[in-house]
Amino acid sequence: MKTICIALLGVALLAGSAAGASKGTSIDLVAYSTPKDAYGKIIAAFGKTSAGNGSSFNQSYAASGDQARAVAAGLKADVVALALDPDVDLLARKGLIPKNWAANAHRGIVSDSVVVFVVRDGNPKHIKGWGDLVKPGVQVITPNPFTSGGARWNVMAAYGAQRKAGKTDRQAVAYLKKFFGHVPVQPDSARAALQLFAQGKGDVLITYENEAIYAEKKGVHTEYKTPKSTLLIETPVALTKTGLKKPAAKAFYKFLWSSTAQKAFASQGFRPVVKSVARKYKFYKPAGLFTINSPKLGLNGWTKVQTRFFHPRTGIVAKIERSLGH
Repeated sequence: MKTICIALLGVALLAGSAAGASKGTSIDLVAYSTPKDAYGKIIAAFGKTSAGNGSSFNQSYAASGDQARAVAAGLKADVVALALDPDVDLLARKGLIPKNWAANAHRGIVSDSVVVFVVRDGNPKHIKGWGDLVKPGVQVITPNPFTSGGARWNVMAAYGAQRKAGKTDRQAVAYLKKFFGHVPVQPDSARAALQLFAQGKGDVLITYENEAIYAEKKGVHTEYKTPKSTLLIETPVALTKTGLKKPAAKAFYKFLWSSTAQKAFASQGFRPVVKSVARKYKFYKPAGLFTINSPKLGLNGWTKVQTRFFHPRTGIVAKIERSLGH
C-alpha cells in the first residue's frame, strides 16, 4: 500500500494546446487522455533538438476510442498515441495508418503501465484484491469501455485475474457482471474517472498505475494498491500516412524511444519500454502480472478480445451492460 496525493480540481485535463516554435512544420498529435503531461515534457525536449527546432504542435487529448473515431472521421493527425492496439488498428483499416504500424523494435509500444486500485485514505473498505470490489456496499469507478481504452484494460485485468485464480471462463464472465453491478457511473476517459473520484465519488478507482502516480503529484490524500494479479498495459503510438510525409513528424515519432523521452514518460509514472532506461527505475512487479497475450487465461490478443468482449452489439460487456440497464 502506498500513500499518494490527488489534487485535480482546477487542472486542465483534456483541452488541446499548442507548443513549440511558431514557425516551421506543424505536427498534429492526437492522444488518449492520460499522457498529456508526459507529452508536454517530451515536446519541449524535442523542440531543443536539431530535428525539432522550429516545429509546432497541435495537441488533442480525450478518451482513446473517441479519438480514434474522430481521426477516422477527419480530425487531422500526424502522430496518434492511443491507449491500446485496436484503436490504432481501426485507423489502419480505414487506410489512414500503414498496416505494419507495429513493425518497429518495440512493436509500436511507447510506454507500459499496470492496472491498480486507488482507494480512500486509510482504505476504509479494506480493498486489497479483486474479490473486494464486489462486496456489498462497494462502489467502483471505472470509465466507459466503449469510449475509453483504459476501461478496456481494466475489464480484461478483472477477467484475467479471475482466470489466474483458477476460475473458469464462465465464472470469470459472471464476475464481470457482478463487477459492473458495483459501477454507479462510467466517465468517458481514465482522466475523467480520476477527476470524478477526486471529487468524492466511489470507494475505489480502477485505473492505470501512472494515473495513481500522477495523482500523487496533485493534492488530495488517498492511497493505491497494486493487486497481486494484474494486467500489463502496453500503449501504442503510430505515424499516420500524413505524418509519414513530414520529416519533423517522423523525427518526433523516433524521438519517443530516446532516453530523454522515455525518462519523461517515467517522470509521469509510465514504465519505460527501452531497457537501458527501464533498469534505472524501480517499478513494482506484481507476482501475478499477465499480458493481453496470455492464452492460458483466455486472453488471445486484442484482435480476438476486442471482438469477444467489446463488440458494441454482441460482445460480452455490451450484453452485461444491457442486462444491468446501463
